[in-house]
Amino acid sequence: MMEAHWVSRLGDFAYSVLEMRQLDLFSQTSGSAERCPSDEVAQPVIAVEAIEDDDLLAGLPHSGISDSVALAPEAGRRRLTAAIPALEALCRRFSGFGADRIVPEQAAAIDALAEIAGSGAAQALARLIGRRTVQGPCLRRAVGAAARLGAKLPAGTVMELLRHDDPTIRADACRFAQPSPEMVAQLRELLDDVQRPVRMAAAGALGLMGRNEVRPLLTRYLREAPSAQIIDAIVPVADEECIVLLGRVARTMPDLSAAALDALDAIDHPRALRILTEIGVPSSNG
Repeated sequence: MMEAHWVSRLGDFAYSVLEMRQLDLFSQTSGSAERCPSDEVAQPVIAVEAIEDDDLLAGLPHSGISDSVALAPEAGRRRLTAAIPALEALCRRFSGFGADRIVPEQAAAIDALAEIAGSGAAQALARLIGRRTVQGPCLRRAVGAAARLGAKLPAGTVMELLRHDDPTIRADACRFAQPSPEMVAQLRELLDDVQRPVRMAAAGALGLMGRNEVRPLLTRYLREAPSAQIIDAIVPVADEECIVLLGRVARTMPDLSAAALDALDAIDHPRALRILTEIGVPSSNG
């Protein structure tokens, strides 16, 4: 039967991949360069569209590079929540690799988890990050995906990420920050980061915590480089100047208009209510 054929093929291929990985690991000398299992010669990619969900799930954890980079995206495209453990297991197989380059199997699994979304995928990404299963470019990919899914990370892991050498990771890590004294102090340090996206992300995190000291920064960013993230961050610390700027964004920037109107509706201030009335949008504040 077709199902039996695919499972048998994937099982045989997985055994050969694992065997090659073991040989690679034990054949390295102390002076040799890191060899990733993804350096193996690619095998023909299987026709994933013809595979039933159960067979895809059975083959995914043990697939090699060419099959995994086909199977994982297919699991994401189908939004198979049942594939989350298999995708996480696929990432764990390559733990310790990828310090300075993408591991295709891990990248495919991370992207699939991001596409599946939901709390299960967010928790899987949090575990992969917290246990240092992914590193280098794949860590950057995982942190970004986890931030988009609203994952929760342990405070110690967040502090490590806020101090990471990669500015993209530092910026995304701000979205995991919690209002503890240590984390607030670290975010304040990042307000002087050499990279503007990191400074903006840190200001946004502090704004969401209601720290009024970042209002001038957020006001400037709202004027110079408005974004949905800056709009959300300014709501807890908004004053009348911020409200006026939000009204301007709502009127003149179609892509951000909905976010600005939601922000104005969330601000309990007479000026915000007046702007919503002028635009013709009913306010939930009355």
